[in-house]
Order: sequence, then C-alpha cells, then structure tokens
Amino acid sequence: MPIHRGEIYFVDLNPTQGREQSGKRPVLVLSIDEINRLPLVVTVIVGTKGDNIPNDYPTNIRVSAAESGLPLETVFLGFQIRSLDSKRFSQTAAGRVSGEILQRVENTVRYCLGL
Repeated sequence: MPIHRGEIYFVDLNPTQGREQSGKRPVLVLSIDEINRLPLVVTVIVGTKGDNIPNDYPTNIRVSAAESGLPLETVFLGFQIRSLDSKRFSQTAAGRVSGEILQRVENTVRYCLGL
C-alpha cells in the first residue's frame, strides 16, 4: 500500500501522553513519497474536527470537507507533527488535499518550527 504526500488517513494515535492528540484522528501526510516508500516512518500533522477549534490561529490550517474529501471540516494542527509507523495506516486514504492547501500546510509548519 503506497502512502503519498498530501493524502489524509484516519489513524489511531494511541498511546499518547499529556496534550498529544489521541484516539482515531485524521492525519495529513507531509513526508515525501521517496521516504514513504521505505520501511521507515511517515511524518504527518494531526487534524481535529473544525467544530473543536472555533477560531483561526497561525498554527492551524482549516480545510473544508470539499477541499479534503473528508466528511467534516478539519483543522490540521501545524504544531502536532508526528512520525508514525506505516502499519498504523489503513489500506486506502480517506481524502487528499490539493497542492495549494499543501503549500499552506508547509508554510504553517515552517512557522511553527521557526524555519
């Protein structure tokens, strides 16, 4: 099952600690396809339902259901970056974002990391 940059999967993030996002969540793949094909880890940012985050912040990316293919509006949290084993991922992606949205995500992650 190839995992591709820009795809969205629902992944069980447990176990977690403290303020880490937990449970089954949408994650957006950030790592490049060359890395995703290797038996390494897949780097993602974690999302949550748009209703959970009523205000917009420079650390978040709000993506409509129409833009992602997911059933609900999702806010991806640029400060919640995780590297996950590919065994956590389902066989098929639940959604995908366009290059324009992926560019917004990249800019937000750069902001969060001070790059």
